[in-house]
Amino acid sequence: MHDLRRQALESGKTVSRKAKAKSQQSSPASSRPNSAPPSRSASRNTSRGTSDEEEEGNLSDETSFSVNSIDEIIVPDGPEQPSSVWASELADRVEEILDRKRSSVQGRETTLAAYVRVLTAQYAAEEIVGKEGELVAAFLKSIKAESSEKETTLAIKALAMTIITSPSDLIFDAASAPLKRTISDSSSIPTKAAAIHALGTCTFFGGASEDDILENMTYLLEIISSDGHYIDAPDEAEPVTAAIQEWGFLSTLVTDLSQDSEEPVSVFADQLSSSDPSVQIAAGETIALLYEKSYSPLSEEDSQADYSSFDIISDPEEKHGVPSLIQRYTAYRRTDQLTQSLSALASLSTHRLSKKDQKALRTTFADILNSIENPTHGPRYQTALNAETGQTYGSRMVVRIHGDGVMRIDKWWKLHRLQGLRRVLQGGFVTHYERNEVVFQSLPIMITNGRKKAERDSQGF
Repeated sequence: MHDLRRQALESGKTVSRKAKAKSQQSSPASSRPNSAPPSRSASRNTSRGTSDEEEEGNLSDETSFSVNSIDEIIVPDGPEQPSSVWASELADRVEEILDRKRSSVQGRETTLAAYVRVLTAQYAAEEIVGKEGELVAAFLKSIKAESSEKETTLAIKALAMTIITSPSDLIFDAASAPLKRTISDSSSIPTKAAAIHALGTCTFFGGASEDDILENMTYLLEIISSDGHYIDAPDEAEPVTAAIQEWGFLSTLVTDLSQDSEEPVSVFADQLSSSDPSVQIAAGETIALLYEKSYSPLSEEDSQADYSSFDIISDPEEKHGVPSLIQRYTAYRRTDQLTQSLSALASLSTHRLSKKDQKALRTTFADILNSIENPTHGPRYQTALNAETGQTYGSRMVVRIHGDGVMRIDKWWKLHRLQGLRRVLQGGFVTHYERNEVVFQSLPIMITNGRKKAERDSQGF
């Protein structure tokens, strides 16, 4: 992994511009400017909903950035191909991608789909090393030309898979501006959404500086606060959802949001009234993350005398190993109003939504409300007692891998990291998690058969 990303993942030293300005006592001009006033539509309707059939689509779909059920990672079916077979196929596809002179739109679609399929199912860093620059240039040509929606979205997905397979400090500079042009100028809503997701991946893994990360978070917040008007996609749920998800993903790289929490929470709280469940869930999960980031464990350097009893939070169930937390700053001043909205969604019952969507909303917002009221509780926290240990179960959100592997997601930052990785890797998540150091360092937690196989979990994300 390159030095910048290693620093961000391991030391957690990225701080927001406002927090940095305050700590350095610099002039107000160095702080990040506020977002432009949002252009908000009263209707907030979506022109395209997502059917249950679409939501149950194949995780290995080469054009997809969606995430299915969090409860299990889907591993590609069938025996693994010998490396000589897929490596040979990949070499052929790379050659075809780089030679565009005699290619057709349909031919490029087929080639890009095969390239994405191989890079998703296999960890192929050695096979593409040294060719990343040429490949990225070829993908950007397809993205710029936008000859067909399918070719464009496949090129965007190929770009994201190349970055996550073989990160380079040069990719962000090459790809960021073209992706933003596509987000703004494309007439295709799915293409805009795919480009937003790729921008998040490119920023996270492609060599973005601290300022680049914060700048793109501001850009994404503009999309969200304007309900898509900022990118000529008014009231479209898909790009707004994508922007919320990638903002949350990138915010896990920022340690200190103490001076920048109020505005995004307010923007996300406003999105809770959306008519689309995907927008509401993405907004709610990001709100939970921002509240989580306002707390940190009580350390040996902290003097309890410096904090009021209200600032120090202990686990109400006194679960073994759960540290007391200190509220370092107020994430949002109108928490009482926010919790009313969260409570309403946690008990929602309406004929407007499918039973599946209602269940997802109720489950998710019950978790979010629980975490905000009890900061030591993570996603899917249960207070029921385990008969074997006599302790509460705690966070029971797990991802099952290969039948016997279990990854426990007990923090909201871990959930955002997992979702961000799965949006790109789809059914190849397991392969990359096991073999791709970049992916493992992004979410360094693995538990097998109830025992920790490896855990290099660091606080501060």
